[in-house]
Amino acid sequence: MALELRGITKRFPTVIANDDVSLSVMPGEIVALLGENGAGKSTLMNILFGLYTPDEGKVIVDGQELGHADPGAAIAAGVGMVHQHFMLVPVFTVAENVILGLEPLKGVDWIDRKTAREIVAEVSDRYNLSVNPDALVEDLPVGVQQRVEIIKVLVRDARYIIFDEPTAVLTPQEVEEFFQIVRELREDGKGVIFISHKLSEALEIADRIVVLRDGKSVGETDPKTVTREQLAELMVGRPVLLRVEKAEATPGDVVLSVENLVVLDDRAHRTVDGVSFEVRSGEIVGIAGVQGNGQTELVESIVGMRPSLAGLVLIDGEEVTKDRPRKIHQNGVAHVPEDRQESGLVLDFTVTENMVLDSYYDPPYSRGVSMDWNAATEASQRLVDEYDVKTTRVDVPVSTLSGGNQQKVIVAREFDRDVRLVVAAQPTRGVDVGSIEYIHARIVEERDHGAAVLIVSSELDEVTALSDRVLVMYKGRLAGEFDPKSATNTEIGLAMLGSGGLDG
Repeated sequence: MALELRGITKRFPTVIANDDVSLSVMPGEIVALLGENGAGKSTLMNILFGLYTPDEGKVIVDGQELGHADPGAAIAAGVGMVHQHFMLVPVFTVAENVILGLEPLKGVDWIDRKTAREIVAEVSDRYNLSVNPDALVEDLPVGVQQRVEIIKVLVRDARYIIFDEPTAVLTPQEVEEFFQIVRELREDGKGVIFISHKLSEALEIADRIVVLRDGKSVGETDPKTVTREQLAELMVGRPVLLRVEKAEATPGDVVLSVENLVVLDDRAHRTVDGVSFEVRSGEIVGIAGVQGNGQTELVESIVGMRPSLAGLVLIDGEEVTKDRPRKIHQNGVAHVPEDRQESGLVLDFTVTENMVLDSYYDPPYSRGVSMDWNAATEASQRLVDEYDVKTTRVDVPVSTLSGGNQQKVIVAREFDRDVRLVVAAQPTRGVDVGSIEYIHARIVEERDHGAAVLIVSSELDEVTALSDRVLVMYKGRLAGEFDPKSATNTEIGLAMLGSGGLDG
């Protein structure tokens, strides 16, 4: 009785994503799978879940080989997957989401909703998942939505469960609750594959840790004996500095001032509700919070991408509330967007074209009515070298780069000029430990050169490590301000859940 991947090889036109990889998980065991972006983790799991067919190797579940790519066959064999981005219908209830595709019928074509609620309640009680079957998913916190995904998998009789970056959007308290659920699944005999980029979490939850690098399995280790530093070196192939090294901040004049800002989201909901704060030169202010509490709209309003309903945004004392993004950028604002592929890059453009995306209209690249592509290429090559962007050439599409290197392209482009204010949203989301180290160092460097820095991240460890002050957003308002040198993650996490306030 085991889940096995034997000698898996998967080739794509330009890369070998998996190269003779073997992995197993036993019932009642938690195996953590670690690796950088592009290491082959996602491809391997897509093969296991029946989305890809391997070029070589076998997938065996409890002695039975799975054939061609077929997620239905994988589910029927007892494999379930909880994706990083939840596969739920927001306007459906919990029960409706859970039984989608397995609807119990009353008569010929009536869904038996009473039975559906009973199914959810039974699984919820058995694994202490505490979910209301009649609640609308869109009204649930992300931690509870994740429980719904787990119930969906369990209702389909999964014996082996894949969790893909399961804690990415959870508060510290929700992470602890999630870990307890995973341990209960293990006690019930489930085999668990836990994919994460958080080394400390893998060390805490796993019985075994398997590391992939460049498509190959480079090590299997015992979490009781291995250190975070050893794991990071195994993943990257070199020693990695896992802490942010920075001197004490020396704040100067106010650069960014936000006064009673009110911003609507795409559904015309008041998602930023009277927010005020300041960021000074020479300091990093971090905004923590569970995704969806107004951080995205706040950043978009500051950099001119979304109009505000009320309030003011001032940079160096000058109001920019109604200015367009280009004018704000020309005023010395660097913007690292939340979604690099949606807002930061044009994927079909080359590395060079993306490097000059927000400066092509200025010298030395602009000749008025034409571009000086030699100047653009030279600048792009300099930045690729300076920011350690891994690419074969600067004239290849940026889509061919890994996520971490795409992020470095944005950081290089935004920081390669005189910057007064850095606004960085999720600066290392989906980025491997080696690139995280590099990007963090560059952000601190901008602070030390006198820039004001605003960091927005759902990674609490990142916020506390980088920031000189931490603000917390909850339901569109500031729910707390903390000194990261003295506040605990528990205190900040409670504010992220709405407990306490600016005075508490």
